[in-house]
Amino acid sequence: MILSNASTNQQRRSANESRTDSAALPASAHLVGIRGSGMKALAEYLSSAGCRVTGSDLSPSLPTENALREGGYRVHQGHDKRFVPEGTSVLIYSPAIGLANPERRFAQRMGIPQLSYSQMLGRLMRQKQGVCVAGTHGKSTTSALTAYVLQNSGVSPSAVIGAELCSKNLNGWAGEGSLFVAESCEYQRSFLDLFPYYAAITNIEPDHFDYFKNQDDMTSAYAEFVSRIPVRGHLLLPGNCLGLEKIQSSCQAKVSTFSLERGADWWATDIKQTAFGLRFRLFHQGDYFSEISLQKKGKHNVSNAMVAAILCHTAGIAVEDIREGIYEFPGIHRRFERMGSYKGLTLFDDYAHHPTAIQSTLKMLRQEYPDRKIWCLYEPHQVSRTQALMEYYARSFKSADEVLISPVYAAREKLEQEPFDISKELVKRTLRHNDSTRFSSSLDQMVSTLETEAQSGDIIITMGAGEINRIHYELNRRLQSDS
Repeated sequence: MILSNASTNQQRRSANESRTDSAALPASAHLVGIRGSGMKALAEYLSSAGCRVTGSDLSPSLPTENALREGGYRVHQGHDKRFVPEGTSVLIYSPAIGLANPERRFAQRMGIPQLSYSQMLGRLMRQKQGVCVAGTHGKSTTSALTAYVLQNSGVSPSAVIGAELCSKNLNGWAGEGSLFVAESCEYQRSFLDLFPYYAAITNIEPDHFDYFKNQDDMTSAYAEFVSRIPVRGHLLLPGNCLGLEKIQSSCQAKVSTFSLERGADWWATDIKQTAFGLRFRLFHQGDYFSEISLQKKGKHNVSNAMVAAILCHTAGIAVEDIREGIYEFPGIHRRFERMGSYKGLTLFDDYAHHPTAIQSTLKMLRQEYPDRKIWCLYEPHQVSRTQALMEYYARSFKSADEVLISPVYAAREKLEQEPFDISKELVKRTLRHNDSTRFSSSLDQMVSTLETEAQSGDIIITMGAGEINRIHYELNRRLQSDS
């Protein structure tokens, strides 16, 4: 179902108009849906800023649960009005939490103010200079890399990012400086609640088919987002961006473009693989800017590093600090993350859930292990997305030797048999391009298939934005029980 954009925008405007600078940081906050990556980051920011934080969530998430427990947060399983502490200053809810939620209904009866995740994020950002990273792919890595470089340079930024930094096991914190780095999501136009000063759009591809009517509708959302950048701010766009002219003309601030080829304001050249990752040279308006090395592979990471470097340069960071920060960046969890080994199998995990990202990650894995058998265990994310991009998904697994596809993880969707039926159809279509594709009825069946068929020396990669990474925790549990 397409949501009402007019209704959503009206609610957003009302929330924005009611904001006051003096009320930016609440004394206490209860987060409904706290185990979501963005909500976890917001909880960490609020807590580090001095706010008392509690939360609840319906579905468990082992990695997030462990991090929240270690952080000392009180998190309840499920949803119940009893979970809202007495004296709560504000209730914050994730995009997946509707008005029928019992904790939201209780807060309404008790007169507790309620804000969505993006509304709270915007309220906090209003006190700072927002550094907003939007786009279909790469925004988690790019925003994390930007925040890391800024932190290493000594400017103490705040950050709310949709993935944990490997070095910190955090994806949110409150800094003392004026910059606020935020991953900025276009879903439900939530990034219109933010206050960008410096902004970058990494790329734009069709996505969020349960909300946007078509490509023009999505482009209009991005155009409205960049219109929020003040005149003294700065916008960075890919040179081949869909709807480039419309988006660029909507921005009153200075606009620069970037590309992996000449023709943009900023471009990368001489991209070379090294023993540790990649190295490239960055140019601006024909002038050499710097050589940049990163401990990551894949051309998409060159693009991510370019954007982070340009954002940090625009914010006044010295080029030597940019070089050092990018090289030392440890990465974020669930982005081509090596998870160890199991009975001679080498394990990787990746968040990829869009055909472009799946194809790119598998190609990178094949280049690294040209002679090894690669198993791809994929959990599709959302029925609407899988249906809309079915043929693109079907062609994206060519670099894998074995493909196991589970039922769709139906985030934000209320469905019955569709997650199974859609995945079976995806298997049928994928077989035309990869004849070693099978349907697995559950994550447990995937584990059983690995136990019986995978051989020592094989490469295993789990892919998806749902619960597919739980497989690694199950394999680790089995290792511990066998020892």
